[in-house]
Amino acid sequence: MGRSYTTEAVVLRSFRLGEADRVLHVYTADRGRVGAVAKGVRRTKSRFGARLEPLSHVELVLHEGSGELHTVTGVHLRNSHHEIREDTYRLGIGLNGAEAMLRLFPEQEQNDRAFTALTRFLDTLDETASMAPRRHQLDALALSFQLKLLWLSGYLPHLDSCVECGTAEGLVGFLPAAGGAVCRTDAAPGTIQLSPEGLRGVRVLLRTPLADAQAAGLSDRGAREALAVVTTSYEHHGGFRLRTLSA
Repeated sequence: MGRSYTTEAVVLRSFRLGEADRVLHVYTADRGRVGAVAKGVRRTKSRFGARLEPLSHVELVLHEGSGELHTVTGVHLRNSHHEIREDTYRLGIGLNGAEAMLRLFPEQEQNDRAFTALTRFLDTLDETASMAPRRHQLDALALSFQLKLLWLSGYLPHLDSCVECGTAEGLVGFLPAAGGAVCRTDAAPGTIQLSPEGLRGVRVLLRTPLADAQAAGLSDRGAREALAVVTTSYEHHGGFRLRTLSA
């Protein structure tokens, strides 16, 4: 017969199903990632449609039946984050973060720290000024959030010393296969070059709260190299690339 439950959630992605329904991928406070069907939401008279846009922070009533997809039977809007969706630059950052959540946390498993990071990221993004036409992939908040997600998912880049010999001097790159920085002696094929600016940038973004990421003083070079650490970590440890990083 199934049962119903109520949970706080963020809508990460949605796509059409049939003539009037949508399938949602949501990240919940209680169960991690969940797939759900919102029936009839594409009809003009739907009670739920406007509340279930991607990046919306909601309280859902879900019915768990025998299939993989749960059914949305109630929605209470906590924060629509409509300001993000109305600005191309901030929307790019938001969708980038949502895709990172989908790929790094794909299981139905509660993770309080990941859910809190997601909601803080979106709340901070609401207050972030648009910097178009700059590439959203190099935004300090976008990079800080992704680095923190890598940390929470067990892929924290080690950048304080060489992962091969332990020296803290003369670090010149990031070796994805080893998960951290390397000195010139231990640089191997596949090493991503990192300047002192890049090393400092990644360290600062990891240690700085999301709300302060924009004020961290990240240089353009530091941003590009931090992005390289993020993307190579995804590819090596997760075996994927984010579509939103190449948009």
